[in-house]
Amino acid sequence: MLQNRGARGSADATGAVRASRQSLTYLAVAGLVTALFATGCGTGADRVCGGGRYPVKAVGNTTGQDCVPDGEEPPAGYVRYPEGKVPEHVGDKWDDYWSKVVVDEKGNIVSGGTDGTGGQG
Repeated sequence: MLQNRGARGSADATGAVRASRQSLTYLAVAGLVTALFATGCGTGADRVCGGGRYPVKAVGNTTGQDCVPDGEEPPAGYVRYPEGKVPEHVGDKWDDYWSKVVVDEKGNIVSGGTDGTGGQG
């Protein structure tokens, strides 16, 4: 009888170890997924525009912004950002900059920020 108990106890221990490893694997995967969503990696959540679209600036105010499909012109009341000064992620350098700037229908700055070099936009 002692041998049966030992064998069964060993099988129980092996099952417990297997269950423990499986639980750790699930926890690791859950942690990774949570980290990715929390940082915005892989979700596109922090991008100004999703794939296949580009951001445009509203004319006449500091906060207006929209996204336009690649290959299309901005709609009336919006202009393209100058090359090299396009916001890519929410809160990046250019997103912050353009949130303080008002442009006219030609994209000229009419009030607000400087480009950090002492000159306007």
